[in-house]
Parts: sequence; C-alpha cells; structure tokens
Amino acid sequence: MPRFDLPSSRVQGAALAGLLLFGFSACSSKEQKEQAAPVPEVPVVDVVQKDTPLAFDLVAQLRGYEDVEIRARVEGYLQSVDYAEGSEVRKGQLLFTIDNQPYRAALAQAQAILAHSQSDLAKAELDVKRFTPLAAERAVSQAELDNAVAAERSAKAQIAAREANVEQARLNLSYTRIAAPIAGVAGKAEHKVGDLVGKGEPTLLTTISSIDPIRVSVAIPEADYLRFSRASTLAGKNGNGPESAARRPAQLVLSDGTVHPYPGKVIFTDRAVDAATGTLRVDLAFPNPQRTLRPGLYGKVHADSEVVKGALLVPQRAVQELQGTYTVVVVGEGNKVETRKVKPGPKVGSQWILLEGVKPGEKVVLEGFQRLRDGMEVKPVAPPAAPAAPAAGEK
Repeated sequence: MPRFDLPSSRVQGAALAGLLLFGFSACSSKEQKEQAAPVPEVPVVDVVQKDTPLAFDLVAQLRGYEDVEIRARVEGYLQSVDYAEGSEVRKGQLLFTIDNQPYRAALAQAQAILAHSQSDLAKAELDVKRFTPLAAERAVSQAELDNAVAAERSAKAQIAAREANVEQARLNLSYTRIAAPIAGVAGKAEHKVGDLVGKGEPTLLTTISSIDPIRVSVAIPEADYLRFSRASTLAGKNGNGPESAARRPAQLVLSDGTVHPYPGKVIFTDRAVDAATGTLRVDLAFPNPQRTLRPGLYGKVHADSEVVKGALLVPQRAVQELQGTYTVVVVGEGNKVETRKVKPGPKVGSQWILLEGVKPGEKVVLEGFQRLRDGMEVKPVAPPAAPAAPAAGEK
C-alpha cells in the first residue's frame, strides 16, 4: 500500500486553522446567546431628599391618673354597698358600710375606762394639794406626800393611755364607713353584703380611678430616649420656645385607628432603664373630658422628636442586610447595576433614612437582587401600584 508523508508544517497549519475556526464559532454562538437573552426588568424608585420629622410610635397602656384601692381597715360583716358599681363617685362619697355595733361598744367601754381614770386623777390631785401644807407643818410624813405625788403622776399617765384607747376605738368605728378618697370611676364591688371582710388583712373592696386626665404609659427604647433627649437639649439651647422638640405635644392613636382629639404631655419619667427590656417607662397625661377613655385600653403614642434636614429616603425593602453590612443595588449609567454599601439611619414608617452611600435622584432596586450581578444591564421599571382599598360594602 502506498504511503504519503505530509510535511510537518502543513499539518500544524491545518490544526491551527481548525482551532481558530472552532474558537470563532464558539464566540459567535456566545454573542448570539447574549444578544438573544432579554434584558431583565427590575422595579426601581428614586432616592428622595427632603426634611423628615422623626417620630415615636410606641405601644401604650391606659391607666387611671390615680388608681386607688379601697380596702377594709377593720374586721366585720359588710352591711351595705352604698354606690352604683362602675359609676362616677365624688370625693368623700360613702361606698361601703361595715357592721359597727362591736366598735360602738368598744368605744363606749374605752370612754368608761377613761372616765374612771379621770376620777382617780382627781383624787390624787386632791391628796397632793392636802398633804403639801401638812407635810410642811410635819402633820404628815414626807413619805405620805411622796406617795400622793407618785399616785398623781401615775393617774396622769393612765389618762394619756386611756385617751389613746378612746381615740383608737373612735378611729375603728369611723373605719366602718368607707368613703371615696378621690373623685373618679369606682369599679365593681369585690365583696357583697354579708361577707366577712378585714379578717387578718385589709380586704380589697373596689378600686377608684380618676380618668380626666387619664394616664398613658409607654416603654421607650433606650436608643430613642437618647435621641429624644439630645434633640430636646439642642432645642433648649437654640431657644425654640414652645415649638421645641421637648415641648411638642404627643398624639394618642386608639386601637381602632382613631386619633384622640386632645394632645398629651409628659408627666413622669422613670428613674432608670429596665435592664431586662432596655426600655424606660414614660407616662403622659391626656385630657379626657368625655370620659371615653378607660383604664386598661391599649393604643399607640405618636410624638415627633426632631427634624432631619435633607434626609435621603429609600423604602426599607430596598436595603439588604448581611452580617451587619447594609447594601442597596443602584442602577447607574447605561442602566448597569452596582451594589453599594450604605450607612442606615432611623426608620420612618416604611422608609429608611440613609446617611451614606447614595445621592439624591439615584435609582435603587426594590426586589429581585438575587438574579443581579454588578455590571449587568437591566431595564428599570416603575414598581407595581399598591392594590386599591375595597369600597364600603365590597368584599
């Protein structure tokens, strides 16, 4: 069989031409695929710059401005309940009556013992008055005079003790008629007529709450408290007067979403931050002339603390957080995306104030971050509109 030998240079040239042809085909195929792949659409929003007030929205519990527990101070059978449960009562109004017969008897007995002691004192005083000149004339011994003087002192001491007993008996008798120490709304009676109360310990009978104004308690986080304090201090130094952050009134938002028509003011700030929760208790007073607010209700307290000038705002869902690092995806020149680190500030509703990392007017991506890579071209679109609220009567 004949044999043909090709020069080695011709073989190498053919191989190189084949590799070039394959590479060109592969690149062309890749470019065609890239050209054929659609540019992904991403929802974007503009970075908004505006003066933004920072506000507190804190869960609040309503309490009586004063909550006074009414307790039985003496033992006895409850004779009558003298008020309408759940009604408003006046200061000094009779609420309960305890059977007072034992205490009337005790008072009469104490008064009788006091009268006997007063008689003893009168006799001792007469003895001293009679023995004093006789002892000077040595008609009676000095010992007899001394005994008379001692008897007089003892009688006076007994008088003081007996008077204290009478006063205690009179107090116990007065405790059988229990009156309201403050004006307010009296709760339900915890015991009924015929119950034995006050045995061994003061028995709770009811609670009275003064509700105009009404007390509203909130637990303010430590960071918010510090920010509010700094804003208040700065406002005071600047002499902003009634419009300062320290004096801005607070609003009470009730559980049904309505806003209480009267603003409130701070009346109490606790001594220390609760170490378990990291919060500080603050109480506010809200006028309640219609008596519509009652202790035990829940709501929210809304109050402005300061205004951030020229704050840069983006939606909270545009900010990603990973191991303490915050980033946003920005659509830049040529609709190319770029991941940037940002420094977040306070949250305001559904927005987030960014302190560093973005500029006013830049577009940030709202969602779909996982499929984006830096340098990728995208098609920015407006985010979908929120669904409209159903009309009244529609489901």
